[in-house]
Amino acid sequence: MSQGEAAGRGAAKPQDQGWAWMVLLAAVVLQGLTLGFTSCLGVFFTDLQHEFQASNSQTSWFPSIVVAVLHGGGPLCSILVKQFGCRFAVMLGGLLSGLGMVSSSFCKSISQLYLTAGLITGLGSCFSFQAGVTMLGYYFVRWRTLANAMASTGVSLGFTLWPLLSQYLLDEMGWRNTFLIFGGILLNCCVCGAIMRPIQLASGSLPQSAKPKEEPGSRAEEAQMSNGASPYHPTLQQHNRRTKCFQMLQKYLAFDIFCENKGYQIYTIGVTWMMMGFALPHVYLVPYATHNGVEERKAALLISIIGFINIFIRPLTGLLSGHRVFTGRRIYLFSLAVLLCGLSNFICVISAEFSVLILYCIILSIAMSGVGALTFQVLMDVVEMDRFSSALGLFTILESITLLIGPPLTGLLVDITSDFHYVFYNSSFFLISAALFMGFSYWALEKKNKLREASKACLDNPSRYQYSETSTEPKAESQSPPAFEYITSI
Repeated sequence: MSQGEAAGRGAAKPQDQGWAWMVLLAAVVLQGLTLGFTSCLGVFFTDLQHEFQASNSQTSWFPSIVVAVLHGGGPLCSILVKQFGCRFAVMLGGLLSGLGMVSSSFCKSISQLYLTAGLITGLGSCFSFQAGVTMLGYYFVRWRTLANAMASTGVSLGFTLWPLLSQYLLDEMGWRNTFLIFGGILLNCCVCGAIMRPIQLASGSLPQSAKPKEEPGSRAEEAQMSNGASPYHPTLQQHNRRTKCFQMLQKYLAFDIFCENKGYQIYTIGVTWMMMGFALPHVYLVPYATHNGVEERKAALLISIIGFINIFIRPLTGLLSGHRVFTGRRIYLFSLAVLLCGLSNFICVISAEFSVLILYCIILSIAMSGVGALTFQVLMDVVEMDRFSSALGLFTILESITLLIGPPLTGLLVDITSDFHYVFYNSSFFLISAALFMGFSYWALEKKNKLREASKACLDNPSRYQYSETSTEPKAESQSPPAFEYITSI
């Protein structure tokens, strides 16, 4: 049963009110249990390294696989959402997450940990998280920006609580028993999924794909049939298989949007490049601090400081970005936040004292608040909501590739040089270059679209353009570029 069919069978729920706020609460908890969970993986870095006698590069594959699968399982999540609905995907993800962590407590080698805690838990977290984000987009229209920002505070809560809980349990009962307990905690994703009841959308917001469309290749098939070709002819069967394959890719990976929508193209490439360096501080900050003489409890506290500040900054970022003046221009706020993340890394290069690291965490958390609150809202701005699930699938699978290879490559560099400073050098390079690319590319795209609209207006009505220039120019300035006009939260 598809999401639309499931929605049709559910009772009508008004958007932006009523049960929508319960769904928002469930999304907050859900993001804390999934995205927030990855913040504690660095706490176990040293213990796992000693347990399995692994290098920095080998050990860093564990958090890299978790984060990469969490983001890269988007296409599978899109299939589940379209076939069975968001609620099923969230609850299935909770079961997989719990199973993966329970299994990881019995691992005998680092490679087994890659499979259990890495692949299974990461895939389960992906299903729960991305289906939850999609359901939130259906329940909120007017307050969508604020809802996304509020939901992302769950990540901040997770960043605050997971490291502290992890360090406490690790000291009391070891990493194996801690992972066993984590399996039970992650099962609460199923409770969040039960709250996310299907919603019956308004007629104006029904996906366009619900309308009957002529399938690509149907005319070619009819032409061959009219010429006497059998439907079981090998050539026709091969053509049909290629057509179905193309339709599947277009439906679940949104390659057509990537090729046609320049805004989505720029944003996806920029975020994919950014992820090469975005996760590095989260993976290596605790090992970097302990390597420079900071106590383990204080080192784990650094991640919690980042999450605690995020709790207050993310809603403010959502309110600010939801203002009318930023409609269609949130990408510039996002690029500014990414740039600040990259510049803040140079603080760690200056000194590794605990007081300096606290200052670094404060600045980084402010910048991360902008990145976290705006990531999915910008994506909703540049693609239509009925294609959001597919666009999210391609978006996350591309960024998962860089999330997967970024930390291990940096860990290999640290193994060769024995210098943790390269972690922050690499992170700054990727973040700063990605921020500049997205900001300048969108500015150029916006300028190009304005020039195109002006020339089109001149050709369509030259006399009016010539004598009424002052009356038409403000309208052209007030319009946002076509790439940004799809979804707004106002």
